[in-house]
Amino acid sequence: MRKCMGCQEIKEKRELIRVVRSGEGEISMDKTGKKAGRGAYICPKEACLEKAIKTKALERSLGVSIDDELYEALRNELSHESSESI
Repeated sequence: MRKCMGCQEIKEKRELIRVVRSGEGEISMDKTGKKAGRGAYICPKEACLEKAIKTKALERSLGVSIDDELYEALRNELSHESSESI
């Protein structure tokens, strides 16, 4: 069980998307849930990502400052991911 950084709901790990910070400081979405590094989880909904961005929950959880370009890349990956599951 993991908590979404956006809506704060506790859900099964496989229902959430993991955002991971690698040892080099690179931020990416981890679809497998197995990449090495510090992880934070969000629901596969744009609303949860937007709330996590607004409250800076991902930044606090991952311990890094995240710029707008990276957030835009996460939005694109999330919208691509949600369109695949439809």
